[in-house]
Amino acid sequence: MTASPPPDPPPANLLALVPEAARAAVSAWVNARGLPAYRTGQIVRRLWVAPVAQWADATELPATLRAELERDFPLGRLAADTERLSSDGTRKYLWRLADGEAIESVLIPSGARRTLCISSQAGCALGCSFCATGRMGFRRNLSVFEIAAQVREIVLRHPEEKPTNVVFMGMGEPLLNWPAVDATLTILNSPEGFGVGARHITVSTVGILPGMAEFAKRPEQFRLAISLHAPTSAQRRTIMPVEKKYDLAQVVEAARAFDRRVTFEYVMIAGVNDRDADADELVRLARRLRALVNILPLHPGGGGDLVPTTADRIRAFAERLRNQGVEASVRRSRGLDINAACGQLRVEVEGRRRRSGHAVGKVAAGEERPQILKGA
Repeated sequence: MTASPPPDPPPANLLALVPEAARAAVSAWVNARGLPAYRTGQIVRRLWVAPVAQWADATELPATLRAELERDFPLGRLAADTERLSSDGTRKYLWRLADGEAIESVLIPSGARRTLCISSQAGCALGCSFCATGRMGFRRNLSVFEIAAQVREIVLRHPEEKPTNVVFMGMGEPLLNWPAVDATLTILNSPEGFGVGARHITVSTVGILPGMAEFAKRPEQFRLAISLHAPTSAQRRTIMPVEKKYDLAQVVEAARAFDRRVTFEYVMIAGVNDRDADADELVRLARRLRALVNILPLHPGGGGDLVPTTADRIRAFAERLRNQGVEASVRRSRGLDINAACGQLRVEVEGRRRRSGHAVGKVAAGEERPQILKGA
């Protein structure tokens, strides 16, 4: 009896590899077919530098080669469940993943700068009281492909909006998914990847100490932002449960390992963290790290029953920091008409589906169903 031949190996996802590994895989594939070596560069270029939605679009390659690439290295996509454009130019995406989970990305234009806020987890386990994502709970970590594809999809859909800056400030805690975030940082920064300068890539964390230690080992000048939101451990514990495991003193000490400037992210919440005494405590912390304080108004609807600090009070708070030698910037709310706060769009869309009787995650893998809703 003749044994049946072994099954063909599953197609490889080059988009889940860092550029060096992707180049090696493509080079081996090219060599095995006796193709000229320059084909490797042509193929790798189409992954991130000049991405194509499918190999058929890489018309500089022979048709037979494109068909073989489609068979052996199919290019994955994220399905756009919802795409919304705000009146202020902010564009928000809800991506549906292959298993039905949903994640968000937000593109924020400002002059020549286009900052893309990306997600690293579906949901979040940390339960910060001011964050809509935290209220939905943790679903799972994202893969390297799912994180980096958020950037790739922007370039495919709107090439003129290719991000100049990338911030890990979307859904999830990046340093709780460090292996995937680590590889994605390489894809973002590499000249054979998206080529975004290290100083234009920021990882935001609530202060996951093991992850901070690993991040500090990277030699590139990636930026670190700490989601601080309260100037004392006691205050922080009331709005950020993670404080019980990694307290403020430990987080600040861990940040000292970075030989680069640190930013404190500080959401202003009326009656919680916006007093003059809070500003003075914040000055003490910022001076220790020579940190920039980035003040964020609480996004309406993003913080449950919490109340945003008034604009006048935010200005006075920022001025009190500056008068004591701390650099402080006030970020204005963007995308108010499209639910741009982290987690809000997913909560809205899936709530609407439940009310209408549609199952969450009904969009099939690879299916694209964009809805461009301009304004509210």
